[in-house]
Amino acid sequence: QLQLVESGGGWVQPGGSLRLSCAASGFTLDYYVIGWFRQAPGKELEALSCISSRGGGTKYKDSVKGRFTISRDNAENTVILQMNSLKPEDTAVYYCAAGTSRGVCYDPRGYDYWGQGTQVTVSS
Repeated sequence: QLQLVESGGGWVQPGGSLRLSCAASGFTLDYYVIGWFRQAPGKELEALSCISSRGGGTKYKDSVKGRFTISRDNAENTVILQMNSLKPEDTAVYYCAAGTSRGVCYDPRGYDYWGQGTQVTVSS
């Protein structure tokens, strides 16, 4: 069974950090583009970042550029989203997704597999 599972969410004070993991079972993440998205209550799904397959590059939306870093841990078949300098407006459910469509990054329709999401809450 092909599955993505996010972990690492939780509560953090403004200015703090969290490290989200996206782990795969049943397939090798390195062959897929991996995207991170989030959805806050009452808001649309927002694309944040993506990492290309097999050593390709990364992209970041302006809202997270300089604060979030996406990377691969191929030994663990995992993609990491390191989130620093968190703000209350970063509060949302965070999702990872895997896709093979050429050029996919910020369009959620280009992804084939999705995790169940992990809650991130930033508040004092």
